[in-house]
Amino acid sequence: MQLENLVVDAADPQRLGRFWEAAVGAERLSDGPDGFETRLALEHGPVLDLCFQPVPEPPTAPPRLHVDLAGGARQGEVVDRLLALGARRLDVGQGDAPWVVLADPEGGPFCVVEERAASAGTGPVAALPLDSADPVRDAAFWSWLTGWVEVPGAAPRSLRHPSLRGPLLELCHEGGPKGAVKNRLHLDVRLEAGEDPDEVAAAVAQRGGREVHPGWGDLPWRTYADPSGNELCVLPARS
Repeated sequence: MQLENLVVDAADPQRLGRFWEAAVGAERLSDGPDGFETRLALEHGPVLDLCFQPVPEPPTAPPRLHVDLAGGARQGEVVDRLLALGARRLDVGQGDAPWVVLADPEGGPFCVVEERAASAGTGPVAALPLDSADPVRDAAFWSWLTGWVEVPGAAPRSLRHPSLRGPLLELCHEGGPKGAVKNRLHLDVRLEAGEDPDEVAAAVAQRGGREVHPGWGDLPWRTYADPSGNELCVLPARS
């Protein structure tokens, strides 16, 4: 399996997708009534597709997954460029933290982080921080699921593509348990040829996750929750 998509619920997928495409310098894949997709590819590193799907209901719970953009020594310039693209400053109680918190055009919070040793070679997306009830347990789960490896970082546990390029998946202590409300952002992984979906489902359960049946009809992918309740999808292998 490999991590393939960062999926974002959006009231206006085209508007939000164009913002993030410009923010990270991604390449357009599709733009239609079913959503907007753009690709962030790093040379000799991972490929991550940003997928914006139409979901008219606004989020009603604090985000458990968000994006950290790399600012580094040019953090101020990066912030100014994002504000010009349509972001706005956001106060979430960060105080005098060295990172800058912004909101995208639909109010979704994200950060522009300062210079960090762990951010070397990440590209424009420095990290994907994910709330976790048990970062050690969940790092093992996500490492098995994606093939990413544990690396040093600012979070309790951090994973990265085996190339050691691209963003970190950071397992962070959650502020409270996951509720029933679906996360606004989630991750998709794709099966490799020959991997059996039923065997993967059994292995997810053995590692503390569970399959979710949201009642969205007959879909080609299967929906799960990680051991902390965060939604994810497992896509079929490409034919």
